[in-house]
Amino acid sequence: MHLSLIFLSRIRPAILAAISGAMLALSYPSPAFSILAWIAFVPLLIAVYGKTPRETFKLGFISGFIAYAAVFYWLNIVMTSYGKLPLLVSISLSLLMAAYLALFLALSFSLSSLALNAGISMPVSLPVFWVAFEYLRSYLMTGFPWALLGYTQYRTLSLIQLADITGVFGISFLVLFLNVLVYELWRWVTGSGRAYYPLKTTIVAASLLTLSLAYGFVKLNSADSGKEIKVALAQGNIPQDVKWDPSFQEKTVAIYERLSRKAAGTWTDLVVWPESSLPFFFQKEKEYSKRVSLLARELNSYLIVSSPALDYEDGTERLLNSAFLISSDGTTVGRSDKIHLVPFGEYVPLGKLLPFVKKMVEGIGDFSPGKSVAPLTASFGKIGLLICFEGIFPEISREYVRNGAGLLVNITNDAWFGDSSAPYQHLSMTVFRAVENRVPLIRSANTGITAFIDSRGHIFGMTRLFREALLTGSVRMGSELTFYTKFGDIFAFGCTLASLSVICVIFFKRRRESSL
Repeated sequence: MHLSLIFLSRIRPAILAAISGAMLALSYPSPAFSILAWIAFVPLLIAVYGKTPRETFKLGFISGFIAYAAVFYWLNIVMTSYGKLPLLVSISLSLLMAAYLALFLALSFSLSSLALNAGISMPVSLPVFWVAFEYLRSYLMTGFPWALLGYTQYRTLSLIQLADITGVFGISFLVLFLNVLVYELWRWVTGSGRAYYPLKTTIVAASLLTLSLAYGFVKLNSADSGKEIKVALAQGNIPQDVKWDPSFQEKTVAIYERLSRKAAGTWTDLVVWPESSLPFFFQKEKEYSKRVSLLARELNSYLIVSSPALDYEDGTERLLNSAFLISSDGTTVGRSDKIHLVPFGEYVPLGKLLPFVKKMVEGIGDFSPGKSVAPLTASFGKIGLLICFEGIFPEISREYVRNGAGLLVNITNDAWFGDSSAPYQHLSMTVFRAVENRVPLIRSANTGITAFIDSRGHIFGMTRLFREALLTGSVRMGSELTFYTKFGDIFAFGCTLASLSVICVIFFKRRRESSL
């Protein structure tokens, strides 16, 4: 092993950086080799040893570019199959996205290199910078917190229970800290510039892991006390290319009626249909609306359906992506509007300046965002409705639970991802929304993946992609607010403040040195 590690140190730095990128990509779903995330950055750390911050940035960019180009390969499916873009244009745009995300990784490592030159050790600076930049990209330019490092561990339930305190960012911190420990152990074993054992880093890492796993053990063995409800989730498997075809409306409604009736007589409390399950205006299409309402009465159950909605503000018509809650007596008792829209999917940013740019996903027109995070109220409790990729934004789920929701419902249409890893990546992120807020999350997806997720992150009843299905099960409503629900991303915010402090130290030390 000693000889193999020495050989590894002699590989060209760019190749080592590329190896890190490949290992990082493989740790996400799918294939979800999550264990790779714990050592994915070791080759990159070996590559940047002794390098200048500029050289470190370049190597970090190589790692990030390879990782995110592989993770987001499915963007080409969206852009070529549904955006009708030429393959060359699609590849160029997806690589541009990978380059954008790679900047955050490169900045984390280059700033850590500067901090090391200023006397601040890597175990202190790198995990903090990493979390700060993950937090930044969660909000910058409307935010894109897809494929955060912590999400690689969505199946490591004993570890991710910590998310009800730190959110997903705490898991990212732990994974990167362990990468630094493995790297320092490698330097100790090989004698590469370090003759002593990294005792402090080992003690801190062991303490953090022990405390996290002990906390996870306690949480995994605690009992839920909330009200139990029975739920049925419909997966209609409506092809994306006919979804908005008016001639297919009757067949679409008939499919969901047939699936829902399978739950009849089982005393189901709630039936959920996926995003855009009604490809017409529920408010306007009286014939279809009446059928859906009568179905809720027939099932004697609450029913969640989704369709475009119209609203008016100062005489201006606004198009919304919405979900409706229908009570067991057939009355529509609430509507939830999607707040966080998909750029180029539901609207075109700077559309007036870029009139030639069209939406990637076929639909009715450009949507407007909803105005408030207001749970829907049923007899068994309040429901937080997450439409499509709203499930990847922790602040939306948190706000729903703060406003009284004891159940999160994620409805989505992942058909435009095709048969790719994207639906699995999408599912993995919603696991954290359940754990962060200690509420169950149920998920109804048009083409999959439909699933139940309990308050500890267990996924059960998961459907296969591109299969028509009705999934039934029971969940217990959330009954108390977690630290994370009450206080949000304090951990990530703290890392951001710490990063700014480190940058200030770097700046003043460099200024002092230049004045000598």
